[in-house]
Amino acid sequence: MTTDVPAVVAHLGEDFLAQVYGRAYRHFPGDPDRFAGLLNWDDLNALLTHHRLEPPRLRLAAGGETLPQHAYSVPVTTRRSTVWHRLKPAELHHHLADGATLVLDAVDELHPTLGRLAQELERHLRTGIQVNAYASWTPEEGFGVHWDDHDVLVLQLDGAKRWRIYGPTRQAPLHRDTDVLEPPPNEPLVELVLHTGDMLYLPRGWWHAVAASEGVHSLHFTCGMQTTTGADLLQWLSEELRREATVRSDLPRFGTEEEKADFVRSLGDLVVKEFEHGTLLDRFLALRDATDRARLVPSLPYVEGVPPDPALSVHLVTARAQLRSDGEGNAVLTAGGEEWTFSPQAAPLLSLLVDGGRHRLDALARAAGLRVGQVAHLVSELVDGEVAAVGRAG
Repeated sequence: MTTDVPAVVAHLGEDFLAQVYGRAYRHFPGDPDRFAGLLNWDDLNALLTHHRLEPPRLRLAAGGETLPQHAYSVPVTTRRSTVWHRLKPAELHHHLADGATLVLDAVDELHPTLGRLAQELERHLRTGIQVNAYASWTPEEGFGVHWDDHDVLVLQLDGAKRWRIYGPTRQAPLHRDTDVLEPPPNEPLVELVLHTGDMLYLPRGWWHAVAASEGVHSLHFTCGMQTTTGADLLQWLSEELRREATVRSDLPRFGTEEEKADFVRSLGDLVVKEFEHGTLLDRFLALRDATDRARLVPSLPYVEGVPPDPALSVHLVTARAQLRSDGEGNAVLTAGGEEWTFSPQAAPLLSLLVDGGRHRLDALARAAGLRVGQVAHLVSELVDGEVAAVGRAG
């Protein structure tokens, strides 16, 4: 059975975005087959077998501490004198059975289906997503009572895990913050068990503790959501205002009190002027979308450009590309921090790519009324810009 990735995203509809996102936790009960095809134990075994995964990407945690790498791996020196660490399955099993939690970060970069899920979430939530996998076997808490500096969406893939949720003690805490969070209350706000097929959303800053205390092993992953805060907006605005001479000028350290006051007033006037523009927030968010990190997807063997093969498929490797029309009707695509301007006729095929999915070159050509060779040339530009990839249609 293959999971319908968009169906996972469908649970995060308009009601979720308007009433839950960033505000409160939400438990989404589901049937055991809900996430079939996303990631299973055989997939995890294969990732551990076929990849050289070093800490902190792969780690074991117990009691809020990270186990030393040598406890479950052995260094191997190659004939070129490089060193990597080979897992010792028996030692790995021993520590996991003894209460450790296995953590594998950024598994969306290693597993194609999870990569597609992450990209769909990025397109829907308009923010970066990283998927981490967690496996545990005992009631031992790998991380203790803690909070995350980003929102998370939890998908329980197998087994069961008990979540004790305490709520926040500081509004919108940051990784680099000005104050230390107050400790959580002694008693949780809610205690619930995620079973296979269940999903949980938890906003950042919410204290929680997690344990496989139901007598069965647990495999789940979290989709961590990149935060975009007022601090990010102010940092961007400070860069934008470098165009102003006052912002570039030295501070009047040795000036009179009047000169210092005039300087501060001038800076304040510049900032106020920017904030009076009703489009400031939209401009910033559009820039964040336009500079969204593209996923790493080479297009081998097509190193000399995309050939005019109708059966080749193409997809964007960034989920938040923006397509607009300029004053002359040209199609302007911004993605991965780059911008391309194409003729108006290219707009239909670019719209298909921006909407997601994989599309054959001949289908894109029909949508735009272009020849396959013309589409291949356009796609080559996007591949060279590292925002698109091509391959054989599956």
